[in-house]
Amino acid sequence: MSKPQPKQDLDPVFEALASKHRREIIYALSLQPCSISKLAAMRDLSLPAIHKHIAILEKGNLILRKKIGQTNFLTLNRTALRGLQDWVMQYQTYWGNDEATLENYAQYLNRDETNPKEK
Repeated sequence: MSKPQPKQDLDPVFEALASKHRREIIYALSLQPCSISKLAAMRDLSLPAIHKHIAILEKGNLILRKKIGQTNFLTLNRTALRGLQDWVMQYQTYWGNDEATLENYAQYLNRDETNPKEK
């Protein structure tokens, strides 16, 4: 079996999604763009704390920033999420649910043990 080749480096994406606070930020931004100060207030985080989370989300390319006047607005980068979704979907099985897949594999192994190939 060949090793799947991701189209993008997903390590920064997984690092960004490892925090509950960052997942909540992603959720909020999935609903609408938001200013950094409003996000901090919504999540009950200090500005230094929210800026640390935002830096990690930006490193994962999960958010986009636009400055209007003196206010920074953030929005979700759906392209990065599509890359993550593509990676997850490559593991979707087409042989039934997980239990059925495991049962099919167990039957396959049992068949090999009862009918060993001659060498």
